[in-house]
Amino acid sequence: MTTPREASAAGTPPSGGDAAEDADIGTSSEDYARRFTGAVGRWFVETQARITLRVLGALPMGASILDVGGGHAQIAPPLIDAGYEVTVVGSDPVCGARLTPWTGTGRCQFKVADLQRLPYADASFDAVVCLRLLPHSVSWQNLIRELCRVARRCVVVDYPSIRSVNILSSQLFAMKRGVELNTRRFMTFSPREIDAAFARCGFVVRAERPQFLIPMVVHRMVNRAFFSRAAEVPGRLTGLTRWLGSPIIARADRRIPLT
Repeated sequence: MTTPREASAAGTPPSGGDAAEDADIGTSSEDYARRFTGAVGRWFVETQARITLRVLGALPMGASILDVGGGHAQIAPPLIDAGYEVTVVGSDPVCGARLTPWTGTGRCQFKVADLQRLPYADASFDAVVCLRLLPHSVSWQNLIRELCRVARRCVVVDYPSIRSVNILSSQLFAMKRGVELNTRRFMTFSPREIDAAFARCGFVVRAERPQFLIPMVVHRMVNRAFFSRAAEVPGRLTGLTRWLGSPIIARADRRIPLT
């Protein structure tokens, strides 16, 4: 089986040791947020939020959700608007800056913690969401273990799939960096690897929803939201997005529900 370390044609972040799990500092910055401005950027975030809310659909209103590394403020506001009780945890105080409109009014909480050693008891939250962190993690399997440990019902993560055009990401990285300017190296994963990591924690992946068939960098190059929406329709209708789309948003449920 190909490991993400071997499959990461775009390069590999440091692993394990004493390295800090602090990739969320970058994704919480204003510089990163500018990647999602404009019509195409907003469409990316809207698509991500819609799919995430859909896979969380079985949760009751008012369920507690921990958003790990969510200082980018891409998913916390939609979760709040959907009626969930949201806590965001970041690796540094600066990660809470973009959440001020919600934390300042008491609509969600922000905490600083070691993301590899979350300061919560087992099964503290109904669900745990972790977007835009796994492919940059210093220890992705341990991160998944922590997410599962504090989740009572389910965990939702996203990851770039090796089944997609990401298999050519090493060759395409220079072009991607030329378009996005502040892009970072990342790991890619196969669904089998993600399934196995969750299985070791007593969770089973119940839903996988790829977001786009066409690489996001191509959508950014064209920079026409109407074109992007239309161009993605054939892939969804033919099933190609299901098999070859990326990034994938996956929900894993606790195999034996807690009473």
